Amino acid sequence: MFVLLLLLSLLAYGWLIIRAFFAWKRLLVPAIPAGFIPATKISVIIPVRNEAQQIPVLLQDLEKQNYPAELFEVLVVDDHSDDGTAQLIQEFIAATKLQLRLIRLAGHTEATGKKAAIKQGITQASSELLVFTDGDCRVQPDWLLYFAHTYETQQAFFISGPVSFHNTHTLLQRMQLVEFASLIGVGGASIGLRQPNMCNGANLAYTRAVFEEVGGFAGNEGIASGDDEFLLHKVNQLYPERIAFLKHPGAIVHTEARKTVRSFISQRVRWASKWQSYQSLAVKLVALTVFAVNLLLFLAIPSVLLGWLSFWTFLAAYAAKFLIDFLFLNQILTFMGRQNYLIFMLPLQLVYIPYVLYTALSGLTGRYTWKGRTIRNHD
Repeated sequence: MFVLLLLLSLLAYGWLIIRAFFAWKRLLVPAIPAGFIPATKISVIIPVRNEAQQIPVLLQDLEKQNYPAELFEVLVVDDHSDDGTAQLIQEFIAATKLQLRLIRLAGHTEATGKKAAIKQGITQASSELLVFTDGDCRVQPDWLLYFAHTYETQQAFFISGPVSFHNTHTLLQRMQLVEFASLIGVGGASIGLRQPNMCNGANLAYTRAVFEEVGGFAGNEGIASGDDEFLLHKVNQLYPERIAFLKHPGAIVHTEARKTVRSFISQRVRWASKWQSYQSLAVKLVALTVFAVNLLLFLAIPSVLLGWLSFWTFLAAYAAKFLIDFLFLNQILTFMGRQNYLIFMLPLQLVYIPYVLYTALSGLTGRYTWKGRTIRNHD
């Protein structure tokens, strides 16, 4: 029975990943014509908490955008930072030509958290197209140009962009890059299949109109994480054909991987805490399939030691999953210019299964620590 369950889980997982493989290949890489003149007004909204060390370089990146200065504004929404973030931004405003505003969340609402910061930013934004990133990210010079081009040519209401890590100096950080690339790839492929399951708030855009039409974050206010994915799922219910993935290397947003195992696990538990609140059956089935195959592969280890499973069956199961993951990750990492990181799949395989099981089970509690706050999800 165990061998049968293991085989069925591998077949289901293999079908999901191979399907994603071909869906990713079918995604078009946009080519902006030489004479393209954007006409879209954009509001860049950056929710921040304690980002004094990182946000200056992001603001400098925004100063260097190849986009008409009169067509975009930048709104930094400060969520009760206590590290001088607000003062630093005020000083930057005095010296920059950016249309830059600081919004202090404490001055508008008693609510805290990223959702509250995003809602306040949207309230004060002056543009129809809203583009989002995080305070610890770096963006490339044509970042806004690619969003505007996708918005104008595809009439997209919701645009998800790729995210990757930079400054990956340690083995832990390099393994994170590989693991995170798989999430970005699956998310992009799922949009291509018109069955979107995930995106990342560090590189995202949607229209004010669609945000209001789907009721914003209504229905999941008690879930601290997941502002991006819950909204994606709601938009998909109304406009599956108006969701796009921005598959271009020039649109990749870079952030830093976690520096310690503890902070990495805390981040992943935060992400996992929202899975049980997903409403889409298709999305739940994907999460369940990934959990099941990792659980059964983990249980295969004691099964071999106890003589319940042959060593060759065990080896074949692990080899099958590794090959499936390798084929998919090869094209995602190649797109990101990180094909040489494929070698880090090997150490990742040693820790990936117990890590997935631990974060998935820990996420069920809905409790975690993030940016100096202890957070507990509620209905």
